[in-house]
Amino acid sequence: MTLLSRQDIDFLLHDWLGVADLVDRDTADAILDLSEKAAARDFLPHYKLADRQQPELVDGAVHILPAIGDALKSCADLGLFGAGFAEEIGGFGLPHVLCSASFAWFAAASIATSAYPMLTAANARLLTTFGTAAQVDAFARPQIAGRWFGTMCLSEPQAGSSLADVATQARAEGEDALGPRYRLTGSKMWISGGDQDVSANIVHLVLAKIVGADGKLPEGTEGLSLFIVPKLLPDGGRNDIVVAGLNHKMGYRGTSNCLLSFGEMGGATGWLVGAPGQGLRQMFHMMNEARISVGLGAAALGYRAFLLSTTYARERLQGRAAGQRGGAPVAIIEHPDVQRMLLSQKAYAEGALALCLYCAKLVDEAGDADKAALLSLLTPIAKTWPSEYGLAANDIAIQIHGGYGYTQDFDVEQLYRDNRLNPIHEGTTGVQGTDLLGRKILGADNRGLDILRREIAHAAAATGEFAVFGEALAAAWQEVEAAIDAARAMDPGAWLHHATPFLWAFGHVVLAWQWLSQAQAAARHGDERFAFGKAQACRHFFTSELPKVAPWLAPMQRGDAGAPARTDYF
Repeated sequence: MTLLSRQDIDFLLHDWLGVADLVDRDTADAILDLSEKAAARDFLPHYKLADRQQPELVDGAVHILPAIGDALKSCADLGLFGAGFAEEIGGFGLPHVLCSASFAWFAAASIATSAYPMLTAANARLLTTFGTAAQVDAFARPQIAGRWFGTMCLSEPQAGSSLADVATQARAEGEDALGPRYRLTGSKMWISGGDQDVSANIVHLVLAKIVGADGKLPEGTEGLSLFIVPKLLPDGGRNDIVVAGLNHKMGYRGTSNCLLSFGEMGGATGWLVGAPGQGLRQMFHMMNEARISVGLGAAALGYRAFLLSTTYARERLQGRAAGQRGGAPVAIIEHPDVQRMLLSQKAYAEGALALCLYCAKLVDEAGDADKAALLSLLTPIAKTWPSEYGLAANDIAIQIHGGYGYTQDFDVEQLYRDNRLNPIHEGTTGVQGTDLLGRKILGADNRGLDILRREIAHAAAATGEFAVFGEALAAAWQEVEAAIDAARAMDPGAWLHHATPFLWAFGHVVLAWQWLSQAQAAARHGDERFAFGKAQACRHFFTSELPKVAPWLAPMQRGDAGAPARTDYF
């Protein structure tokens, strides 16, 4: 089974993104070859079985499908858990963009299994960024090697995404070689990989509030601190962490998802990362990496569904060609409506993958302040647009398969269920809209926006066959600018009402820019069929998707106040 298009990935990395300044072609090819083969060999075979045999909680321990453990051990043996880390701490020193392309193969094969190494790498990267040398040696290195797995523990049952309401407490207990030591009590909800039986240990990164000298907790997010709370302590003893329950989900079923209780027997031991009160800033380092990875996983699921749809449409014989009476049935790919759906899938799936790899390259270039600012601005788009439109590609896949697509005999129904979580994962679409408009635009110095504005203007100057697309892009960007100007004149209650439609529109303009750039690069590629496909997807996006921008933004531009304050009419 073809999971992704290797030709497209090679094009994106080498012809479009120009990663030669980051990694040589032979190394890139070797990693991609390895990833493609390992994903098909180790991850894909248990894809459907992991969906049927969900994690189980037995006598306080979570048991997951053994095949998942076997696949992850193989991945660790290949060194892919820590491929993006420096060689001196056990990695390969590969650029993030290549690691992201590698990850896409595994996500396409089994998104639930790939969640474990994704979270583990993000956990270890946070520790190597903010932890002490002792903490890196004790807790990051085993994760880089793939022997231990990692989690991020933010949400709580009563708080959800409102992290200011986190109630988990940390009480100072002293200090040792690993840093200031605390006792934590509280509960954490929706913890992916919160417990399982395939890794030697689990490193939880836990947001909590330090109890003050007056016995009170600090208020707001400024009072959040970050703690390393391992399942097993350095002496091998069990930490005071209990699995209080498992969440059984619509999709992603191979990933254990837990309600964890810390401190039922007096307090779970944890070590402070960095300084008190810096927890949310530190955790955002992990969250932002995870957000791009979530978008990448969503793109991979949409891409696999697109390829499955294309294969099915070529093989399924049904009906006659337009204007034809009698004769043998034709493949449904000959029907105009199926062609329209496939073109939408192509625009969504290939566009989403391109966006995520573009942002992954920005991670590698984040030492440049301009690149870092652009990455910060685009992160909500990289998380949300693939999550929404990768899912749209999955939805279309079911439609193309017809009644068969709605059965468990074909993979497309599970791909849809798996992908439906991604618009919620790592901050819902609404959270990302508020982050984009509120923090990244209205509340920022606009450095990232200025850089994007220049990129859009450069692309809009396209000539020849692409000139018409450049003009459309410039017009759409003016709609965005007008909406931003309107938002600056609104009070928060009003612009918050429009934040999600603004996110949709902003994301579509970003994708139009990237589709135009892809089509131009493909025209220089040398493969006529490939270039034709990119040009048609670009044309489709500009004619069928970009026109949605103006209606999405119109209420905001008019200054509509949004829904009335009262809520009793719902």
